[in-house]
Amino acid sequence: ATDFELRRRRRTDVMDYGVPAALGVSPELMEEVSTGTTIMACVYDGGVILGADSRTSTGNYVANRASDKITQVMDNVWMCRSGSAADTQNVCAIVKNAVEEHGMMSGSDEPGMADVKLVANVTMQIAYRNKDRLSAGMIIAGWDRRAGAQVFGIPLGGSLEKCDFTLGGSGSAYITGFCDDTWKPGMSREDAEAWIRRAISIAISRDASSGGVIRLVTIHEKGCDRQMFEPAQHPLAYDELPVIRREEVVA
Repeated sequence: ATDFELRRRRRTDVMDYGVPAALGVSPELMEEVSTGTTIMACVYDGGVILGADSRTSTGNYVANRASDKITQVMDNVWMCRSGSAADTQNVCAIVKNAVEEHGMMSGSDEPGMADVKLVANVTMQIAYRNKDRLSAGMIIAGWDRRAGAQVFGIPLGGSLEKCDFTLGGSGSAYITGFCDDTWKPGMSREDAEAWIRRAISIAISRDASSGGVIRLVTIHEKGCDRQMFEPAQHPLAYDELPVIRREEVVA
């Protein structure tokens, strides 16, 4: 190849990344980076619980150690997000706008509320129609008067599955067996919250892309409650050393 062809090929390759060639940014520096997380949700006797870690990773770099991956869509419906933070945040905003508009046009007698299945289907349609453009795995969970507590999993690709519990993110590979073995239908709220905390703590101890605090959102007939557990409050994994607080080290 001539020198002109090589320069032209290099310019075209860089433009494929959406970066002007004049900036002189090497394509090797713009390779897709891996991201990781642990999200899950389950049904309990009276509602649903969503849980997530708080680490946002960009390859080997922890971009945010205290991010919030559980986002409110409606008063009674929340979303767990995994994959690209930008993609899932925008999907959640679009779904929220569409469901609110549907509620106004249909004359809903419960402002701020929505059918969980409706929210899940709108999310699935967006994820499926843009599956080649999005890196988004989501969980929709909530409680409504029509069908009660519901959990829907929407993995990469945009499929939709209603289930008693579901997992997502890189950390889910480490706890699938644990969850299958220890899941009990009809658990109380206290048992379900402890089960999710235990599962996420195991994922954090095994998956380098999961970490930080554990966040829980519990949704029931009377509303929703949020909780946050610092690393010192996490259940210890099988070979894990206890977390020592900074003030204890100073003392």
